Amino acid sequence: MIKIAFASKDQAHVNLHFGAAESFIIYEVAPGRAELVAVGEFIPVEMKGDLKNMGLEEEPEASQEPPQDNWIAAHGEELVKPKEDKVAVKLEFLAGCAGVYAASIGSSSIRRLMNAGIQPIIVENGRAIEDLLNDISLALGKGGTAWIDRALAKARAGDRFEAMARQA
Repeated sequence: MIKIAFASKDQAHVNLHFGAAESFIIYEVAPGRAELVAVGEFIPVEMKGDLKNMGLEEEPEASQEPPQDNWIAAHGEELVKPKEDKVAVKLEFLAGCAGVYAASIGSSSIRRLMNAGIQPIIVENGRAIEDLLNDISLALGKGGTAWIDRALAKARAGDRFEAMARQA
């Protein structure tokens, strides 16, 4: 059995960019079955760059400049805010997952997911989660999908070590 996450705003389709995802759902998947085990919701973030509209169904609203403090406006200083790491909290939520499906994933997030032992999978926007769960379940039973085979071997090794620790 492995855990798989999906970037989804409707819990039925993969339809969000990983970095901007406001919600993820996590399933435990085994051959012949899948069970929803977690739903995580996150504060929306504004995306920048070429992929900012990937996975969005409607046009984004025109951005408005935030009001500036009078001192800042008078002195021409740029308001400096600490950069928030929108990915770190998502990686924490996804810990223990073998893979995450999203409509798009930036290269930096791909590296961070891989370093965390989570396989990033990009699928077309709107892909049905039920179909993906069926594909994963079938691959778990028959093998032949490299990342799923690795995740299953890792899960089995973890189970074996836990059993040995209980016997000691």
